[in-house]
Amino acid sequence: MRFFLNIVCIAMLWGSSVAIARPVSYPGGWTVMQNNNTGAHGLYVHYSPTAKYSIGYKAEYWRDEKWHSHSAQLNYLAKRWNAPTSQANLYLKTGAGVAYSNFGSFDGETEPTGFVGITFDWEDRRYFSSYETRAYYARDIDKFFVQKARVGITPYIGDYGDIHTWLMLQVDHTPGKDNKITVTPLVRMFKGEYLVEAGISDDGDVLFIWTVRL
Repeated sequence: MRFFLNIVCIAMLWGSSVAIARPVSYPGGWTVMQNNNTGAHGLYVHYSPTAKYSIGYKAEYWRDEKWHSHSAQLNYLAKRWNAPTSQANLYLKTGAGVAYSNFGSFDGETEPTGFVGITFDWEDRRYFSSYETRAYYARDIDKFFVQKARVGITPYIGDYGDIHTWLMLQVDHTPGKDNKITVTPLVRMFKGEYLVEAGISDDGDVLFIWTVRL
């Protein structure tokens, strides 16, 4: 019975256009994500004991401020809305670990770090939208709040096993720093357990995200 339920969960998740990118997988599932976005490089590995939460390790390097973080992260599916042709999800995220800076007067400094955030997504087989916030704290090294929104559309609706393609527009905003707003058009493609996203922001920064669900 457990095996059957896992297969059903896998089929449901992979039938969804954004399931691979979500922070909670099917019970017993592993996810590996490599992320290069407009602000940071990152590697994230998480395991989902149940379909409600995941635990993992996250490493990030913030390019402008030149600091690293190594954190344990917990993701929790707070609410899921299932409709006949669409689905929406609300996730809570938190993490804690160590930050290390190699920038200016903080060169060589190590501080505790942590973050909290929420992620909301909604999709049907044609359209997609999401919103994500995070508040970071690394004591003297850095403190900031970021938010990100996405909208997307697929030019065709594929079947299970096909290569799925989405055209998306992402807006990043960091109000606590330079109040900078960055717009990034990108393409998302996935097939089976593999997902790739690539785009270039209006500042010329490259976005590249690679995800595999095991």
